[in-house]
Amino acid sequence: MPLRRHLLSAASSALPGGFAHILAQPAPVSASTLTTGRLWSLVAALLGLAGVVIGGLALARASGRIGAGTGRRGAFVALGTGLAGAVIGGLVVAAAKGGPGTGYGIVGGYLAVVVGLVALLLGALALTRSRRTSV
Repeated sequence: MPLRRHLLSAASSALPGGFAHILAQPAPVSASTLTTGRLWSLVAALLGLAGVVIGGLALARASGRIGAGTGRRGAFVALGTGLAGAVIGGLVVAAAKGGPGTGYGIVGGYLAVVVGLVALLLGALALTRSRRTSV
């Protein structure tokens, strides 16, 4: 728990407006309530998912399976969206004061971190393949 508090204070001081204050809310809440923590974890997961789709398409282009081109632009987009999804998901997890079902979005935050890392991996693979084919 002390590590979470240090990460939370570092994150809130780094971001304007204090991200931690946005996620602060009383627990528990209804399962159907869209809290700010759940909303941020949803945004992060969708960013990561977009990165996975774009990274997969860029990987297919880099290997010559779909269309013409190297897929470098898609690789960079996948890297950016994957990184954004993983970072936002990590901030949601760091700011969560409770476990699953409390409304802080911790499950979605962990999901966003995993999906964001997959998008980063696909983007890196596509970038590596596009460098090999363009040389």
